[in-house]
Order: sequence, then structure tokens, then C-alpha cells
Amino acid sequence: MDEALLRSLTPRVLAILVRRGADFAAAEDAVQDALIEALRTWPADPPRDPKGWLVTVAWRKFLDATRADTARRRREDLVDEEPPPGPAPDVDDTLQLYFLCAHPSLTPSSAVALTLRAVGGLTTRQIAHAYLVPEATMAQRISRAKRTVSGVRFDHPGDVAVVLRVLYLVFNEGYSGDIDLAAEAIRLTRQLAAAIDHPEVSGLLALMLLHHARRAARTAPDGSLVPLAEQDRGRWDTASIAEGVQILQTALARDRLGEFQAQAAIAALHADAPTAEETDWVQIVEWYDELARLTDSPVVRLNRAVAVGEADGPRAGLAALAALDESLPRYAAVAAYLHERDGDLTTAARLYAEAAQKAPNLAERDHLTRQAARLNARRRG
Repeated sequence: MDEALLRSLTPRVLAILVRRGADFAAAEDAVQDALIEALRTWPADPPRDPKGWLVTVAWRKFLDATRADTARRRREDLVDEEPPPGPAPDVDDTLQLYFLCAHPSLTPSSAVALTLRAVGGLTTRQIAHAYLVPEATMAQRISRAKRTVSGVRFDHPGDVAVVLRVLYLVFNEGYSGDIDLAAEAIRLTRQLAAAIDHPEVSGLLALMLLHHARRAARTAPDGSLVPLAEQDRGRWDTASIAEGVQILQTALARDRLGEFQAQAAIAALHADAPTAEETDWVQIVEWYDELARLTDSPVVRLNRAVAVGEADGPRAGLAALAALDESLPRYAAVAAYLHERDGDLTTAARLYAEAAQKAPNLAERDHLTRQAARLNARRRG
């Protein structure tokens, strides 16, 4: 059974049902039923036209469910006639599904879950496992999201920025359980890039590839974090880096700069440096200036302070940091790093310990705790 084929066909089949008049929730349920039927029958009797088979079975499932629901008799006008068997129409409405699943009325977590289910073709169990929540909790989240978008039609242009933000959220979850969400986000972004000609879609895809290329070097054998400057660059995926850089260059050539292109440009400069010492920090600061202009994000300005500290010295970095709110996530960690670079080990150790208490996950907390212990040992020695 080719599960990858099934997952790639899921959004197309769902979109066809919605275009025929099924509401999103009912159509999605019917497609899931058809997928279960495919898993049961295809190994012994594979169809010649997998997409057409799924459309036919899913539509019949939808008709059966609709006709059995007396409260929805008014839909009978839509479903009296079943389309004749035959090849499924070669119209791909996947792009509309992206927009629908990233509808502004949904919370970010619901939009992510619905995208993974409807566009990614993942099961509720897989999504729940990836996000470390009970399957029942995820099922309720997806059900509410489906009900929310069921009345939304495909006749309005969607917001690409919202879709990209949802995919970026998926990517940042990384890996957990039996589903590699970073790889899944890359797959979905590739699919989106094939459906829409937009430089920011290319920018996001390039950014994902460039970050994902460093994945193998990010952790030590014991699971501890390895900072960028200390990573073994021989373990970076050069093919992904080359692809990401090529995609980015093509996007930048269109002269429609967006935040994901700017982020990808920063990642490309890191990837291009043979060693940490050879990193072009001056150009990275310039890209952070562009990114700050585009987003006005305090988190971007926090990262810029690190780059300024590398390009112009730790005192310049601390001056840039002083203009920011100390309550920002990772503020204490950045301050600790810059104070260490400036030779103030006492302040740096205190700030590393403070940052460890605020760390969002165990791996980062352990890393920051070790940094504080390292500096305290140096001071005592």
C-alpha cells in the first residue's frame, strides 16, 4: 500500500467533493471513510485510477451519510444525481484547501491541526501523537475547526500570509512521535509552491530547507543541544543547502522581498560560512535590518542584537539589547551570551541561570544550566 500516494491524493479528493456541493465537515468525513476502504481493499485489488476510485467512493459515502440524516433533507437537491463513474476531473483545488484550513476565524492550533488532517492526509491519532495530546482532545479540536469552516465557500481569494504562517508553525514543531512535522511542513510547502507562484512561498520553502539541513548537527549523541557555532558543519546536508539557496536566489530576483525571504537570506549566510569564524555578520546585520523593517518584531530585534554583537563587538550588541523589553523570550540568554563575550563572567553566569528557569523546553533548560555551571567553574578556578 502506497501511503504517500494516498496522502498526496487526499486534498484533491476533498476539494472535488466540496466543489460538488458537500460542506467541508461532511466531505472530510467521507474522504476519511474512503481512505479506510482503500487501505482495506487496495492491497488485493489496486485500482487503475486511484484518484477516480477515491472520488467515487468518497462521494458515495457522502451521499449515504447525507440521505441518512433526516435533519439535512434540504441537501437532496444537491445530491439526487450521482456523477457517472470515470476518470476524476484533472482540476486541483488543493490551493483553496490551504486557504480554507488557514481561515482567519480559526485559532493557530486549530488551523495547524486541520491543515495536517485535510491537506496533509494525517490521521487524528498521528496528529495527536505529534503534538503530545490525547487523541480525543485532538479529535475535538479538528471537529470544531471543520464546523467553523463548513460554511466557507471557495469563491474568495485566500490570504497567502496566513497559510505560510500555519506551515511555519508546523515546521517549528520539528519532530515528535512517528510523524516528522518538519519534513511534513517541507512536503506541504513544496506542494503549495507547485500550486502558486509567489516569492514568499519560495522564501519559506528555502528557509525550511536551510534550517532542516543543519538538523543532524543540532544535538549531541546524549541529546543535548549544540549551538550553531559549535556544530560539525560536515554533518550539514549540502544538497538541501544548495537547493534552498537556489530557490532563494530565484525568489529574491523578483524584487518582492518578504519576511521569509529575508529570514532565508540570513540562514543562507550561516550555511555559506565554512566555519563559524568566517560568518559574514556584517551582511547578516543588514538582513536583520531589512527583516525588522518588514515585521517590526521585537524578537527580530533581539536576534539582531546578537548579530550586532558579533559584527561590532559585545558592547555594541549590549547597547542594541538595552533598547528592548527584558520580558522578551530568550532576552536573558542573549544578555548572558553578550556579557560573557564582554568578559563579565559573574553577570553572564547569573543571567544563564535566570534564562534556564524561563526555558520553554527541557533541552534548552539543560543547555543554559550547563552554561551557567561552566562559567561558575571558571570563576572559581
